Amino acid sequence: MSDPTGLIVAAVVLVAATVFGLARARRGGRLREGGRGDAPRLHPTELGAELGERATLVQFSTALCAACPGTRRLLAGVAAATPGVRHVEIDAEVRLDLVRRLNVMRTPTVLVLDHAGRVVRRASGAPSESDILSALELATAD
Repeated sequence: MSDPTGLIVAAVVLVAATVFGLARARRGGRLREGGRGDAPRLHPTELGAELGERATLVQFSTALCAACPGTRRLLAGVAAATPGVRHVEIDAEVRLDLVRRLNVMRTPTVLVLDHAGRVVRRASGAPSESDILSALELATAD
């Protein structure tokens, strides 16, 4: 009979990869706190666009990102329908300085900024419309 070690190792790797994939999928797109008092702030010169009067939706994208076009449409639609909210898309491959500073690990990454440019929520992966709307309520509450 052959040694079952290879089969056991393959099974362990398969289980570990499945658990990792499920955990990543579960967290993907969920908006979480951007930080408290030490939350990063983005200036219009860094964004290449003015901040929204009430809030700004910042999307980091790359050319090969499959979820980025859908996220772009979602955020642009929400910004168009919400007075004082602006959508800004940043090419992560071009703006590596911001990618590093803001710890962007995948695309799309969405940041919700308040009127002063402070990051109040962020999502790695494509967020839902309801999550975006909830984050905007938080960002615009004064």
